[in-house]
Amino acid sequence: MKDKAITFSSKKISFQPFQFFFLILIWSISFENLAQSKEQPNILLLVAEDLSNRLGAYGDQVAKTPNIDRLAQSGQIFTNVFTTAGVCAPSRAALITGQHQISMGAQHMRSSTSPHGKYFALPSEEVKAFPEILRTKGYFTFTDRKLDYQFSGIYSGTGPFTIWDVEGEDHLAWRQRKAGQPFFGLINFSETHESGLMRHDGVIHSEGHRQTIAFRQKANLNGARITDPKLVNLEPYYPDLTEMRTDIAQHYNNIHRMDKRVGLILKDLAADNLENNTVIIWTSDHGDGLPRAKRELYDSGIKVPMIIAGNQNQSSAPDHQMISFVDLAPTILGLADIEKLDWHHGRDFLTNNSQKREYVFASRDRIDEVDDRQRAVRDQQYKYIRSFNESVPGGHSLAYRDNLEITRAWREAHAKGLTNAIQSEWFKPFGREKLFDLKRDPHETVNLVRESDYAEIKDRLSSTLDKFINRHDSWGNISERDMRDDFLRGGRLRQTNPPEFFISGNRIVLTSSSNASIGWRIPGTRRWEIYSGPIDSEVIEAKSVRYGWLESEVLAITR
Repeated sequence: MKDKAITFSSKKISFQPFQFFFLILIWSISFENLAQSKEQPNILLLVAEDLSNRLGAYGDQVAKTPNIDRLAQSGQIFTNVFTTAGVCAPSRAALITGQHQISMGAQHMRSSTSPHGKYFALPSEEVKAFPEILRTKGYFTFTDRKLDYQFSGIYSGTGPFTIWDVEGEDHLAWRQRKAGQPFFGLINFSETHESGLMRHDGVIHSEGHRQTIAFRQKANLNGARITDPKLVNLEPYYPDLTEMRTDIAQHYNNIHRMDKRVGLILKDLAADNLENNTVIIWTSDHGDGLPRAKRELYDSGIKVPMIIAGNQNQSSAPDHQMISFVDLAPTILGLADIEKLDWHHGRDFLTNNSQKREYVFASRDRIDEVDDRQRAVRDQQYKYIRSFNESVPGGHSLAYRDNLEITRAWREAHAKGLTNAIQSEWFKPFGREKLFDLKRDPHETVNLVRESDYAEIKDRLSSTLDKFINRHDSWGNISERDMRDDFLRGGRLRQTNPPEFFISGNRIVLTSSSNASIGWRIPGTRRWEIYSGPIDSEVIEAKSVRYGWLESEVLAITR
């Protein structure tokens, strides 16, 4: 929203004893932050879009990923990393907060373009994105164009203004930090996004298709055709069709282009003498942007690669522990020597080796125009998926996905009876439950839920999932329309109240009774600073934002 100033003169305002205590607390935190900043590493989170383990470092012989492979050689590979959803916006909501998306109404794809009307997910008042926590501890934080947190729009400039120092710029934004200030940056790679499989020639299937290919061509996101479709290995659920091989080969081409950009970032880190004090985490927001992968709770949709380099305590051996995306926030905070918060759902997987994760959980809800609800639990060997909409097949029509030739060709082959039982399963109603033995059946093609030999395993995983749902699935039992009505007021996004303030000596102290995030700046400057302690300035502007609400009006405060 456009800033609307409310002016206050506060020279005669005094403060009460509880405010004095708050002031002392803020000062102590500020001094603690100053001491910590000397030892905090730079952290760079590199997030590919729509990509499974199709990397040379993970043994894929078709992939041409020399830069990521070199990163893996100097760092550590993690082999059991899982997102909380098979699609971007719910997954990113969990990543940025360290909470499962179903706990905050962020489970549907997506809130800002809901068919019921726009709304934002609503985390609890105390929940903060981990980059904002890093900001309060002295970090300079930046990201590029992609946000998509469900309490933001898709792109920069639409989310809580307190999360990032800089939005909408490339990785070189790290050069804008203050001397000696550590940085955290999140860079996304759209090269590998599902939209990169939309054909540039031939039939245009929709206006969205036309706009997508025009955007990707203008942004130069597509990889040159360097992969031989004959070399592509097809999973058993894919029929051997020309369109299948062509589009998966193009996926590899786009992966190679993404890898080249990773190489550029690593080169710029070295040029700026940052490679020795920067921890790099490379991963993906969910599985491949292919049918029966993206949007699904199979491993093809939620299992992702992860490489960490630059961590002083890392091993060169692959790490096989179970890791969930809700673990990323507390782990990154741990790298900065900041403890996880009580409301984080995950754990620091780099330092807390005494309590390794036994299970990961994932959720699927409305996918664009199609309503659905599934929940999944997985351990090292087995996965159990429960559907609350049994009649919905994974291969249902979906306007955006149906722009892909790979999807259309597979559906046509199925309609003509040219697919075998495994290749036809995706087009059948999902059913109530599925259970897979992932060691014997890594592609999840054999449902064991009715096999008596697996009854005990099924009961254990079903009970574990029940406990997870009871603890975290705050909004799953009501319709999205009703949830949206609860979040809004009169059909509109609520607005945060402006921050409260008082004067202590020559300093301005800002507070929020609702635990909203607070930013401030000197009038005439562009960038909003995160509020972390009393401000020594004659005049400032200040505003607040609660995640999921509109930001407040701007206060102009004169000391």
